[in-house]
Amino acid sequence: MPDFVPPVADERSALLGYLGKQRDGLLAAVGGLTEEQAWSVPSASELSLAGLLKHGAVTERRWVQAGLLGRALPELWPIVDPAGEFRREDGDTVARLLTAYREVGAETERTVAELASMDVPCLLPEAAQWSARWVLLHLIEETARHAGHADVIRQSIDGAHAADL
Repeated sequence: MPDFVPPVADERSALLGYLGKQRDGLLAAVGGLTEEQAWSVPSASELSLAGLLKHGAVTERRWVQAGLLGRALPELWPIVDPAGEFRREDGDTVARLLTAYREVGAETERTVAELASMDVPCLLPEAAQWSARWVLLHLIEETARHAGHADVIRQSIDGAHAADL
C-alpha cells in the first residue's frame, strides 16, 4: 500500500483519494485473519476489526446515499441501536463485510463523481446546512479514526503493523 495519495488536479479527486486511502487501511487491517480473529476484542475497547468494517460500511452508505441523494435505503444490516453497527449478527461474516465495504466505497465514488458540485447540500440531519464537501471531510475523519483503531487492534491480535499489511 503506497504511503501517499497521488497528486490530484481537483478537490473532488483529492477528497475521494483521501477517503479511499483511509478505507484501504481499514480493509488491510482485516487481511489474512480468521473469522475468530476479526471478531475478537483484544484490547480494553469494545471494538473488533470486523465491527469496524460493518460500522464503516453502514455509516458511509448512510451519509452518501441518504445524506447526499435523499434516498430512503434499506440498511445493509437491520440495526436496532447505534452500537449494533459494531456487533456480530446472524449471517455476518468477514467475507460479507469486506464485499459490502468495497461495494459501498465504489458506490460513493460513482455518486460523488456525478454530483453537480461539492456544494450540493446534505439532507441529513434536516437544516444542518452541510455540503457534499463537508460529508466527504467527515467521512475521511471518521474512517481515519477507525483505521487507527484497526491498526492498534491488529497489533494486539498478531503484532502486524499497518505499514506491513
